[in-house]
Amino acid sequence: MNPAGRRLVLATHLASSVGWIGAALGYLALGITAAATEDVETMRAAWIGMDLIGWLVIVPLAITALLTGIVIALGTPWGLFRHYWVVISLALTAFSVAILILHMPAVRSQADAAREAAPDHVLMLGGDVLHPAVGLAVLFVVMVLNIYKPRGMT
Repeated sequence: MNPAGRRLVLATHLASSVGWIGAALGYLALGITAAATEDVETMRAAWIGMDLIGWLVIVPLAITALLTGIVIALGTPWGLFRHYWVVISLALTAFSVAILILHMPAVRSQADAAREAAPDHVLMLGGDVLHPAVGLAVLFVVMVLNIYKPRGMT
């Protein structure tokens, strides 16, 4: 890959990765709000917000980060399967994207229920804290791997 192309892909990768983390933090804030509130309208708004942020921001950024990470690995001397840290980073990112895509239909279902349910039932929806918290922890591990690049070839 030529230097200009590599820089463009790297910039796209960094922007999508950092955006993914930021959007996941916003999603977590809404999940905590939904878990802690006693107000029906706040609960409705939190679930609708989680649905919108999830599908329109987090999923596209996660897929972009995964794909640009693969392009970077293939287009640089690091390679896709030459170093343990790249393989682990790829596996954790792919796993995170898969879990995210599998989890989002449940979020859509909860958001639909929040829109349509009677006030008594809306408050029983609770929040979504575990998925974004674990996802952010995994993203932190991936970030550390990509910064420190531990030694070791496959």
